[in-house]
Amino acid sequence: MQVFKFGGASVKDAEGVQNVARVMQLMGAENKVMVVSAMGKTTNALEHIIDLYFAKDKMLHQAISDLKDYHYSILNNLFETKAHPAYTKLNYFMDELEVFLDRNKSPNYDYVYDQIVCFGELISTSLVSQYLKSVGIKNTWLDCRNLIDTDDTYRDAKVNWKRTQTKIKAHVDAGELFITQGFIGSDENNFTTTLGREGSDYTAAIFAYCLDAENVSIWKDVPGVLNGDPNVFKDTVLLNKISYEEAIELAFYGASVIHPKTLQPLQQKEIPLFVKSFYNPENAGTAVQRASLIEPLVPCYIVKKNLVLLSLSALDFSFFVEENMSEIFALFHKYQIKVDLIQNSAISFSVCVDNKFKNIDKLIEFLKAKFKVTYNKGVSLYTIRHFDQDAIDRIEKDKEILLKQTTRETIQFVVNE
Repeated sequence: MQVFKFGGASVKDAEGVQNVARVMQLMGAENKVMVVSAMGKTTNALEHIIDLYFAKDKMLHQAISDLKDYHYSILNNLFETKAHPAYTKLNYFMDELEVFLDRNKSPNYDYVYDQIVCFGELISTSLVSQYLKSVGIKNTWLDCRNLIDTDDTYRDAKVNWKRTQTKIKAHVDAGELFITQGFIGSDENNFTTTLGREGSDYTAAIFAYCLDAENVSIWKDVPGVLNGDPNVFKDTVLLNKISYEEAIELAFYGASVIHPKTLQPLQQKEIPLFVKSFYNPENAGTAVQRASLIEPLVPCYIVKKNLVLLSLSALDFSFFVEENMSEIFALFHKYQIKVDLIQNSAISFSVCVDNKFKNIDKLIEFLKAKFKVTYNKGVSLYTIRHFDQDAIDRIEKDKEILLKQTTRETIQFVVNE
């Protein structure tokens, strides 16, 4: 078996869906699992719907209508008649969305988020499945919520690997093409859960691990893994090969091409991961496998924006010791704060954190009772792997550096932008 993952950019419009079909015809559709993300910016649109729902905003129904129209426009360019089953599938899921919004009584944002945002993947996979059938590519559509078992940590669920592997092996047979969703699973009560934003790559790795797949291919709108985001950094270079360890380092620091959790299950079974262009499927792209560092060995640039730099010191100017740090990290866990950088001195402790769950203000107010707290919101964290002086100068130029940290292979800058 091989696992193919197509992201939202690959199916953002009718032309993209048609191109996915061409890729599958070229690469062969047998013995494959296709993991497909929500179309285009659908996840963002669903997040907007969630915000309108909680705000009891009268624009909610318009936002739902806009989302439906977006998918209708794709269908209208793929099928000649509205009698096609793809329209029935779309209407079914849109009705399900509205029923949930009408009947839900839970005030838990994270729970509601997962029950709503999943419709992006459910709709996209059903539409792609129907289109592939219409051009002669046989396939079986699977609801991933029946396959991936998780706990009930909504928006960042943990996989129950034993139950998940049993279910996947029972539903996926060699020789066929299966299409399923990235990003989603379900808990023991059959409520939908999600694996974290951009978790579709992780879903592909889960299937590969459970099926002992030959390899995983992630199809993107770039030629492979570059040494920097081409939208941020100029003159980027294609990395031909990356070791598992190096790819995990890059993912940990925030490289957006590969999801941080994707690589561990693949490394355990030494399943190669290929990052390839859906525009040029014949090209080799980037191979992530057992290797030495990266090829070619060049500086790699990563930036994470809209973070918070948080600095703490004891109110009585006493030493900042392990007991303080242990207490603070327990609070980070409680408030769902992800730490991206740590730096401490005798009397102070600084961290650059991600405010993904929007709990930073609550945390700061709590910390002020015991520590002197200073913070900067909206900062950017730049990371360079395998840095040299030219790479450092490139990042430091014309920027206000708030914090700088260097290790053997990595240098990081917190920048006020």
